[in-house]
Amino acid sequence: MKLSEIKKILPDLTELHFVLENGEQVPEHFHVTEIGQINKKFIDCGGVIRNEKAINFQLWFSTDNDHRLEAEKLRKIIALSEDRLGLEDAEIEVEYQRSTIGKFGLGFNGTAFVLTSKSTACLAADACGVPLEKPKMKMSDLQSCAPGSGCC
Repeated sequence: MKLSEIKKILPDLTELHFVLENGEQVPEHFHVTEIGQINKKFIDCGGVIRNEKAINFQLWFSTDNDHRLEAEKLRKIIALSEDRLGLEDAEIEVEYQRSTIGKFGLGFNGTAFVLTSKSTACLAADACGVPLEKPKMKMSDLQSCAPGSGCC
């Protein structure tokens, strides 16, 4: 989800909820402790220099069980961040700590923001020798090959 997308959703929400993909709720007394833009310049294993930008939201909660961040307040925090930091419209990454700090993507299921799984990948598989995965096929989709038919 991009920053522009969350800004369109927030005005229509009366309550603000975040959940993990497995349905586990982020405690309702969470805080958004920071919003920022991350500019990452790196080189992949194939020698290509790359640039990535992401908007970072950090979710945190403590023992202040009475705190509830409302959608309007988050909208104001985003507006302040855009004004003071000059944020660009980029994909949102969410930092959320469980046993360690995790990085998540962000989705919306109609009522709650969903912290979505992220994964790593080789960006230069063709240049660094990573074998391409063979397509998986169902045995039922394969035609039988009779001896002498020329298909084997």
